Amino acid sequence: MQELFTVNNLWMMVATILVFIMHLGFASLEAGLTRAKNTVNILFKNTIIPAIGLLTYAFVGFNLMYPGAAFEGSFFGFAGFGLSLPEGWDTSNYNEGYTFFTDFIFQAMFAATAATIVSGAVAERIKLGPFIFFSILYVAICYPIVGMWKWGGGFLNTLDIPFYDFAGSTIVHSVGGWGALVGAYLLGPRFGKYTEKGMNAIPGHNLPLATLGVFLLWFGWFGFNGGSVLSADPGLVSKVFVTTSLAAAAGAFGALIVSYIKFKNYDITMVLNGILAGLVGITAGADVMGLMDSVIIGFIGGGLIVFAVVFFDKIKVDDPVGAISVHLVGGIWGTLAVGLFGDLAGMGQVISQLIGIAAVGVFCVLFAGVIFYTLKKTVGIKVDEREEIEGLDINEHGMRAYPDFASKD
Repeated sequence: MQELFTVNNLWMMVATILVFIMHLGFASLEAGLTRAKNTVNILFKNTIIPAIGLLTYAFVGFNLMYPGAAFEGSFFGFAGFGLSLPEGWDTSNYNEGYTFFTDFIFQAMFAATAATIVSGAVAERIKLGPFIFFSILYVAICYPIVGMWKWGGGFLNTLDIPFYDFAGSTIVHSVGGWGALVGAYLLGPRFGKYTEKGMNAIPGHNLPLATLGVFLLWFGWFGFNGGSVLSADPGLVSKVFVTTSLAAAAGAFGALIVSYIKFKNYDITMVLNGILAGLVGITAGADVMGLMDSVIIGFIGGGLIVFAVVFFDKIKVDDPVGAISVHLVGGIWGTLAVGLFGDLAGMGQVISQLIGIAAVGVFCVLFAGVIFYTLKKTVGIKVDEREEIEGLDINEHGMRAYPDFASKD
């Protein structure tokens, strides 16, 4: 029994390491898909966000998300500030799969991901101070409350047919996606993105770095989904690895085929985001999907990304890295897919999934909207035109990522 507990706990810690590596993936992807003059700013945000996530989750987030059995079926609960060790915290009396500290650190890695998603959508024109302030509130309050609704035993978990989100297509990715949509809309587009002549593409400066970022994310997703089994169960963990990988691979082909039909070229950025869309899409049901289910979910998710990117450009919501398309659209699709495919498929499950999607969407839009709108009307959230043209690196940080290649003017 002790040996099994040790093996389970060890796998959970390995999964935690894999999820942590995903932050490097986000940093690389966002930096690669934006311009060189904003690289330091991107790296800074993606460095400070995990720090924000860990500290806020330890101080308030964990106990908001897991307030205890007394709040079962509720919309809100809070077990107090800080972390208090329960009796038997390091034995199977706490949980058969992990210790209290392993539980906390694994969940803390998830917490910061929501704000990281927002970072990409508002890149290249948001003021750093207001973004950090938003991230603190979003990670400390919004994400844990939504997480409590399902994973903490809240109202979505006590529906007649419980809402299902295995590893967070909605609870993690759509939470970030809704915040990203609100932020990008209130912030407005980058200078020169949309003109009277139409949409002006602003290419990223380092596609090799973006590609590295996607593979780091795919690598980390084995921990994101595989760790969400919450034990080292051989059959289930290996199944989740396979469904996760098949969805990612199918997402690449979904984006490839749709983007080629639409644009008549082989667009690497669409394929990269197609992989991520497949990963986001399978995250809600990776443990309950068959192999063909996973392929279909990933393929559709990858294709949807192409249409989503075009749609958001048409309504002039500027998203430099496609974060809204991947995490919001992909997250909604993946959550809905639980009711359409796999072991839980059925109209009752579809309705529960829609309830969860709607509830999370309304709450996140209101929460992010209040914060961003208040900041916009007080301290402002967008850098001025001169700073944006010169780049955030030199204006916000006083340095450049590539000083040897910087212009002298």
